[in-house]
Amino acid sequence: METANAVLFDAIALINLEGDLLDQGEFAAWLDLWQPEGLYVIPIDPQETDFKNSLNYAYDDHAMRAKRVHRLNSGESISTTPRARTLRTLSRFRLLEADEQVVVVRCAQSLWEHRKGSSRNYAADITYQLGRQGETWQIRQKVIRLINSDDALHTIGYIL
Repeated sequence: METANAVLFDAIALINLEGDLLDQGEFAAWLDLWQPEGLYVIPIDPQETDFKNSLNYAYDDHAMRAKRVHRLNSGESISTTPRARTLRTLSRFRLLEADEQVVVVRCAQSLWEHRKGSSRNYAADITYQLGRQGETWQIRQKVIRLINSDDALHTIGYIL
């Protein structure tokens, strides 16, 4: 097994790559970071752990992630036209669990959205579960726990 520092370094590299791909609008490349069975989850209640049986802003499997990307790229959705510019900062990475096949990392995200002349900020704790795929890691689950979830997400035309 790799050392904890090496595993955390690899996880941070993947997480930072994901953030850059999303901010740059490279959504097809973002889809490639995921394991097919992976889940993208934004619970309404940041304390929730039973995502399948609760209400979420997003609970996306592979098919729903692909549909979300299609909507972002197609211009068919009013919430995506014009496309919001985003800039996210990821920090405070903590390795929660690691073995040969699974790594769990929690970090903080501050995301700024600018669209139609106004800006919004969303702050979140994000927990990533990464699964081994050959010699690399892929996202198995991403849970975004917004600290301001009680403000509700407005029309969001990007991926947190």
